Amino acid sequence: MNIHEVLRRLPHRYPFLLIDRVLSCEPGKSLTALKNVTINEPFFVGHFPRHPVMPGVMIVEALAQASALLSFKTMEAAQVDDESVYYLVGIDKARFKKPVTPGDALRLEVSLQRHMRGIWKFWGEAKVDGVLVSEAELMCTVRTLKDING
Repeated sequence: MNIHEVLRRLPHRYPFLLIDRVLSCEPGKSLTALKNVTINEPFFVGHFPRHPVMPGVMIVEALAQASALLSFKTMEAAQVDDESVYYLVGIDKARFKKPVTPGDALRLEVSLQRHMRGIWKFWGEAKVDGVLVSEAELMCTVRTLKDING
């Protein structure tokens, strides 16, 4: 999945789009995506100027976006439309093992654990050069704007 397909499926845009491309996807099972971390990321201005480190919450957000892409590919038959919003509703077991810095290629690996009553549960791992830098259990849901706005 190239950046154009990612943009069709995710509503995020700069500076919050954190997926550059999808390397592999097995709908209903797993997805691997890539985020190329550059010094031009807006969060590096303040986190931290002398030692730039990607904030852990941004790594978790990148895993959530990869999870959203896996959900959308899994629901391909029931394509999510412009009236739907994908929400991150829970984060458990989040761990940050090593810092992510400019120049790193952040490999995002997510696997679907279960899908029940509209809640999707994933296990996500972020790696740099094959080394685990972060992991988390993510729960997400898809809602229509009509449901949200009443």
